Amino acid sequence: MLKKLSFSTLGSAFFLFAVSTMAYAAGDELAIAGLKYFTVSVFAAGFGIAISSFGCGLGQGMAVKNAVEGIARNPEASGKVTVTMLIGLAMIESLCIYTLVIALILIYAHPQSSAIAKLFETIVH
Repeated sequence: MLKKLSFSTLGSAFFLFAVSTMAYAAGDELAIAGLKYFTVSVFAAGFGIAISSFGCGLGQGMAVKNAVEGIARNPEASGKVTVTMLIGLAMIESLCIYTLVIALILIYAHPQSSAIAKLFETIVH
């Protein structure tokens, strides 16, 4: 999954760089500024998701490890430990979901989307 995500992120970045060279040929200053903003937003979103996934994965791994060790030491408390662990895992996962929401906002809600759309129309036609 991570390899597919990183290859798709790199592929998107290379596509954006290829399109940005065509945008420079078109010469529309507002569209070029919008495309630069979009390119930076895509990279920021990609790095944010990567860092967030790495941190959440480490946190969840440590939580499960400590819960299993606690259950191994005291099997009678397995119910309470399991419930507490699941609540903690949900809290850790919510941090990664918040990062995903912010990354999607960065990618899809930028102020110059209409200028970029016009630029793509001029390149295609």
